[in-house]
Amino acid sequence: MSRKPKKGYFVRGQFVAEGSELDLELKRQLKGDTDVSRTDLKRESDELQKLGADLLTLRASLFNKLPLPDKLVDALAEAKRITNFEGKRRQMQFVGKLMRKLEDDQVAAIRTALEEQRTGSAKDNLRLHLAEQWRDQLIAEDAALERWLGEQPDTDIQSLRALIRQARKDAAANATAERQLDKGETVRHGRAYREIFQVVQTALRGADGDEDEADDSHDDVPDDQAR
Repeated sequence: MSRKPKKGYFVRGQFVAEGSELDLELKRQLKGDTDVSRTDLKRESDELQKLGADLLTLRASLFNKLPLPDKLVDALAEAKRITNFEGKRRQMQFVGKLMRKLEDDQVAAIRTALEEQRTGSAKDNLRLHLAEQWRDQLIAEDAALERWLGEQPDTDIQSLRALIRQARKDAAANATAERQLDKGETVRHGRAYREIFQVVQTALRGADGDEDEADDSHDDVPDDQAR
């Protein structure tokens, strides 16, 4: 009587009987590999969906340069318009689905653009603080104007001097007014104070080679500069 053949399979020329220790070990390894793969895919999917959300914050000059399919561009535009929480959540899921269809070079371009914006924002903040320092120095001391002209010789000197004189007059008037105000109240700075800031900031932006991004930047005068 012939022996019934065992059920199994071959791995690298070796027969593995179903139910054997080797079979169970191989299945455990295979299941482990499958779990890792699913985890990786889920992580990648989450990252791409977050990347899609980050695209909503990308300024126009950088966004318009990206090699994105029209369907994704339209989906992002729709996501910006939606205000309902659930509707926006579903739309962003759709954006994530479209993001997963992008080629590697398209995803890389998105990451590069977001990094450029982040770096640019840091530079903008630094320039903002530098402009504030220059403005205060120009109003406070005559010597600051000579230092400024040494760094920015193309400045309209007559216009800047007129602004400085007016800002100093406004500061003197403010000092008097502040003594008459109730505690806790503040006096708003005059137009000359704000215009000096704009003159300085524009010159600093030009020195950094950022004139082309002037209309697209977030360098608007903050509330504390309008006081």
